[in-house]
Order: sequence, then structure tokens, then C-alpha cells
Amino acid sequence: MKNPFNLDNPDTYLRWRDQKLANAITSIDELIVEINDPRTLTAAEHAALLERCQRSNMAIYATRTDMADEDMVRQFGSQFGLNSLDANWLAGEQGITRVTVCADDGQRQAYIPYTDRAIKWHTDGYYNPPERQVRGMILHCVQSAGQGGENRLMDHEIAYLMLRDSNVDFIRALSAPDAMTIPERTDEYGVARAAQTGPVFSTDPSTGDLHMRYTARTRSIVWKQDADTLAAVAALERLLASDVPHILRTRLEPGMGLLCNNVLHDRAEFSDAPSQTRLLYRARYYERIAVTSRSH
Repeated sequence: MKNPFNLDNPDTYLRWRDQKLANAITSIDELIVEINDPRTLTAAEHAALLERCQRSNMAIYATRTDMADEDMVRQFGSQFGLNSLDANWLAGEQGITRVTVCADDGQRQAYIPYTDRAIKWHTDGYYNPPERQVRGMILHCVQSAGQGGENRLMDHEIAYLMLRDSNVDFIRALSAPDAMTIPERTDEYGVARAAQTGPVFSTDPSTGDLHMRYTARTRSIVWKQDADTLAAVAALERLLASDVPHILRTRLEPGMGLLCNNVLHDRAEFSDAPSQTRLLYRARYYERIAVTSRSH
């Protein structure tokens, strides 16, 4: 089967493009599925979530359960073939991270997710090496902030589509193996994470699935300094700053969560109330959501 993300297959791309746009979800309400128990989904609940992920690489679930813990997130993910957790160095014992303001933890305070500051557009794990590529993700809200903390979401395949329609050279530049470099991270012991250079857009050689590696940060990132790459980056920034209907806005409330194939997302700044501290569980996986792969 020809891959639409191969620039040598324009006819295949156009057929995929038409189908993608026809099925794309442009209403946040349509993305939401109400479920009972995340640990044991009914067949109808599972099918509804999967249908949305197949169309837009993401779904939002809403449950009234107050039994949220790391094990619940793990059990929920396993029902979608998500099992191989990317246990980053600040994750818990199960490889799932508690994302909350850590004012008394100097180590975490150095990283924006553990503050109340806004986080710019990104995909998760953009600094990981290829063998630890983050393909799937769950964000589960235990407690929302007193104010703020909204998210914007965009299917990375739609971002690819809109950039390719605008200028195919944007895709060519952002697919170069040296398009984006994340410098090394050091600590008191030396190099804690090596520099990572790679493309923004790539395809899985075994499945043909599109992967996006991106951050809108201007610090701790080095773009290839050629005209084509810089023009492509500027075009992507304009797209993400636009009001196209494919950019969805939501605020996760307690019991709600995002299930996705590592789509583009950001986070608005927020402020906690004295009795309301924002807490999300974040699980990153090396697998995509089952039955959403092009090879299926």
C-alpha cells in the first residue's frame, strides 16, 4: 500500500487528504465520550473512543469516578494496546508522572510542566532518541486548577496536511534529518541527556504512520539555519496561532482525560486555589493506540 506521507505519491496523498478532512472532528463536544469505569470499559465505550482516535488521533473521556490513581491510568491504557511506558526520570514507580505545581521541589520547578506557567505548542518526548519515540499518551485530570489551565489540541496529521497544501517544500524541509536539534541537558554529574537531532515529520518504517516531533519553545532548541527550514517553521507557527476549526479548545475537569497518538497540544497558564491544586497523571507510551495504525 502506497504511503500518502511519501512526497513521491501525490495521488495517494490527495485521496488520503480528502478522506481525512471528511472525517476530521472540528467540535470539542464531538470528541468527548462519557464512560463509567476507565478500568473496565464497555464494548460501546471502547468503540466510541477508538472511533474518534481513528478519525482525529485523539479522544476525550469523561467519567464521574473518583477512584483515580496511577494504576487506573495504566489499566485504561492497556485496553488500547498502550503498555510500554516511557518512564522518564521524574515519573513515578509505574512510569506515570504526577503533573502538578511543585513549589517545594527545586528539581521539578526547573521544568515548566511542574509550574503554573503556560506551555507552548509541542508534542511529548520531542527530546527523546528515536528508540524511545513517544507515540501514544494519556492525560488524566484528578483536579483542575482554580482558574485557567485550558488546553488547545490539534491532530498532527491535519497540521501536516495544511502545511503540505500550503507548500510542499515546508514538508520537505521539516522532514530533513537535521531539521531540529534539542541541545544536551547537563547536571552536576555531566551530560544527563545527549543532544537529539532529527526531523519534525517522519514515518514509521514498519507501519507508515506519521510521527511529529515539535516544540514551539525558543530556548533549548536549535533549528537548521537555512531559508527553507526557517520558512517552514514560521508557517507552522502561523498555523498554530490561527483560528482554523481543527484547533480544539478544552479544559480537563476532574475525571476527564485525553487519549491520543501524541497530538499537538499546549497549556494555558493557571492559578491554584488554596483548596484546589491542579493535578494530572501523564502516561507516555512507545505504542500508538491499537487499531489506529495504517498497517492495521
